Amino acid sequence: MTMTIKSAADIAAMRVAGRLASEVLDLLTLHVKPGVTTLELDRIAHEHMVKVQGTVPATLNYAPPGYPPYPASLCASINHEVCHGIPNAKPLKNGDIVNIDVTVITKEGWHGDNSRMYIVGEGSIAAKRLCSLTFEAMWKGIARVRPGARLGDIGHAIQTFAENAGFSVVREFCGHGIGRRFHEEPQVLHYGRPGTLEELVPGMVFTIEPMINAGRRDIREDRKGGTYDGWTIVTKDRSLSAQWEHTVLVTDSGYEVLTLSAGSPPLPAFVTATAPATVAA
Repeated sequence: MTMTIKSAADIAAMRVAGRLASEVLDLLTLHVKPGVTTLELDRIAHEHMVKVQGTVPATLNYAPPGYPPYPASLCASINHEVCHGIPNAKPLKNGDIVNIDVTVITKEGWHGDNSRMYIVGEGSIAAKRLCSLTFEAMWKGIARVRPGARLGDIGHAIQTFAENAGFSVVREFCGHGIGRRFHEEPQVLHYGRPGTLEELVPGMVFTIEPMINAGRRDIREDRKGGTYDGWTIVTKDRSLSAQWEHTVLVTDSGYEVLTLSAGSPPLPAFVTATAPATVAA
């Protein structure tokens, strides 16, 4: 993979891609409820992307080396599923938590990538706490983005916050650069030491997408029924797992979150006034 520094025109195009990706999640917020299947959510998202937005779902038939083609237009990871859950016909139950991860490709070929946690019906106190603090952990990382900072600063902020809350950070998966390609450099770890790894410069665009477990950080392939679907990853101890994701631009003075829309969750209280002002550009 290669890293690309985006031009002003590239950034304008990625703002559109990011907003469109976020708007798919806005739409799904209306439909996540007990009794709905993730297969139905996938259908709703696919039709909106293709017929309303004119975008292409990046995950559909996506097949990086070593993986079978992914069969759906979004990832839906439920409860102890960490990531890459494949939509299915099992109805969601009251109290489930589900991460929905959507990436769109615009007509101009730019990717927008984001995910959110959804609590189905009335979630438990523990589930709500995990989802809320994972959201804050993502923003702790985003708040570290500025020219001259290093990728290790992002990971350290996320890891410290999560572990201080009694949670663990999945280490096998990371954020990534994004643009005309779904996955570009750099790799954005969600753990690490401050002052290490690559220096951030204006024009870099990458995702920050921590996966936080309520229990231990260990994960495994999901082999329910004795077979592996090639994608779904679960916590080894079957503890709950949560993830949030934004696509972030390094600006001349800080950062801009590209995957915000009218239905995005409110920003955490600790995010300073300068961040929302930058985000709204």
